[in-house]
Amino acid sequence: MTGIDDLPIRDELRGQSPYGAPQLDVPVRLNTNENPYPLPEPLVARIAERVAEAARELNRYPDRDAVELRTELARYLTRTTGHEVGTANVWAANGSNEVLQQLLQAFGGPGRTAIGFEPSYSMHALIARGTGTGWIPGPRHEDFRIDVAAAKAVIAERRPHVVFVCSPNNPTGTAVDADTVLALYEAAQEARPSLVIVDEAYGEFSHRPSLLPLIDGRPNLVVSRTMSKAFGAAGLRLGYLAAHPAVVDAVQLVRLPYHLSAVTQATALAALEHTDTLLGYVEQLKTERDRLVAELRAMGCEVTESDANFVQFGRFDGPGGAHAVWQALLERGVLVRDNGVPGRLRVTAGTPAENDAFLDAMRAVLKENNR
Repeated sequence: MTGIDDLPIRDELRGQSPYGAPQLDVPVRLNTNENPYPLPEPLVARIAERVAEAARELNRYPDRDAVELRTELARYLTRTTGHEVGTANVWAANGSNEVLQQLLQAFGGPGRTAIGFEPSYSMHALIARGTGTGWIPGPRHEDFRIDVAAAKAVIAERRPHVVFVCSPNNPTGTAVDADTVLALYEAAQEARPSLVIVDEAYGEFSHRPSLLPLIDGRPNLVVSRTMSKAFGAAGLRLGYLAAHPAVVDAVQLVRLPYHLSAVTQATALAALEHTDTLLGYVEQLKTERDRLVAELRAMGCEVTESDANFVQFGRFDGPGGAHAVWQALLERGVLVRDNGVPGRLRVTAGTPAENDAFLDAMRAVLKENNR
């Protein structure tokens, strides 16, 4: 019987597992950082209108460069960050993962390396591997902040071609300040001119301003974003970046032709017409996130400061560790995420009712285990 390792796949892919979170049918799913609020009906109706318009021309290829969409994304970034961004600064793809993949195809690849500061978004390392880019795990402090001095030393020694900074960081929720990004950027340019990617997938949930203004005068700095989280459009698969126009030119060398369908572009444009409503949901989720932090701490849990729409909590060092707590919550109908960070779990901020169910389940688990 033929298995994957019997095929002539690349050596670095042998024995590996694909990315994925458990998709289980339980009453409360708080494990994948989705926005729990369904799209408002006026937006659903507008999507239907725009998609119907696009459907009339599906016999033709879509706008290959997605100019209208990029223009509206630039307007959104300018309005929400206060920093002027033009169409030439923006690129869009099928989710921020494809944006990151295109960046690594253009700036990484065989014989080149990328560094990320772990624990962080595991797809950074997986996309690196998929593009043949060597991966270097970078250091963090015990409180999950990036160890800047140690990071600069590793960058100087290993001279990576790409540097990943996730802010707010996934799975910890920790935001990164501008001074840290600038220090890492300068270190990366001293080692060799290297691309620095700031992954702001959860940027709209942060109390801190976006790091987008840092791209001015720094042609090797990129900020990536997504519509999956704040826009509540995980099913849309639309990510984008902002950078110097030369970076946009570079990713177009590796992007597949017509990679964004006409339907995807139409849906994203409809969502951008309703940003005020969608960002209102973000404010509700920030309030719920802060409530989760307060309630978990009141239970005696150790909670990492979060600027995202999720919370990392623990520390579970007893029998079975964090996974035993994960299983106990699951048995009570609540699914959270076990990311493999020792002694800790991650929970997404849901609706008030979902969060109540999670908190009640947590109290029951802690009481049952005398934690």
